[in-house]
Amino acid sequence: GANPDVRVHTHNLRLAADNALEIIDQYDLVLDGTDNFPTRYLINDACVMTGKPNIYGSIYRFEGQLSLFSTPAGPCYRCLFPEPPPPEAIPSCAEAGVLGVLPGTIATAQATEAIKHITGIGESLAGRLLLYDALAMTWRQLTVAKQADCPVCTANPTITELRETETTCPNETSAMSAMIEEISVTELYDQMAAGTDLVLVDVREQNEYDYAHIDGAILLPLSELMTRYTELEPHRDKLIVAHCHHGMRSAQAIGFLQSNGFTKLKNLAGGIDAWSNEVDPTVPMY
Repeated sequence: GANPDVRVHTHNLRLAADNALEIIDQYDLVLDGTDNFPTRYLINDACVMTGKPNIYGSIYRFEGQLSLFSTPAGPCYRCLFPEPPPPEAIPSCAEAGVLGVLPGTIATAQATEAIKHITGIGESLAGRLLLYDALAMTWRQLTVAKQADCPVCTANPTITELRETETTCPNETSAMSAMIEEISVTELYDQMAAGTDLVLVDVREQNEYDYAHIDGAILLPLSELMTRYTELEPHRDKLIVAHCHHGMRSAQAIGFLQSNGFTKLKNLAGGIDAWSNEVDPTVPMY
């Protein structure tokens, strides 16, 4: 049955810049299960400012992410993504639906990490980002490090007070803009066949690339993007199309590149899996 020692305290208000510090400072550990960027960044910044560890979980379509942020030596969420993506680059609520069981999978993993952190057992997720692919039924791990130029968790932060960004779920206008930020595999094929000056960036890992890849793609794994993204500087004025297995890692890569000033970016909808299904069946599926 339920643990009789558990006490639930609800806060019947919206978490905002004027109350987040007071609320979060009451607790020893935070689990972030939110579904929008403004609240996610607000929680991250409040956890850093109050010194509270933050177990982060997010989901998108068939994939999920998990990490432990805001520990003394580990990174925070802004170390990976310094600023939220612009509203027009965020999928609409209709586009960003998820597999029904996925929230439970990631939430259970967050609860497991919480028990580990509280009891001090096992290997901490601090400094590691787990990527879950429900369709392939795989977990992948990326090493993430504290960034010396992080705007909030360094010794001399540029963000010293909480601020709120524009709220999303996008309206119809911004949802239309968000659709422009994706490109279908057939559209990509047509543009490549027509000789469009674009750069296709594969953000999967080396072993995935070796097994199956799209001809002409540049391999730049998401796990190395923070230290190697300057390799894309010569292509800044070209259209950069990012792809992964199904679309989540490439969406994260685009968010990071946007935070670093890249603007001509599109995410390949469905990733290499869709490419194999709809364009080139000779590319192996996995």
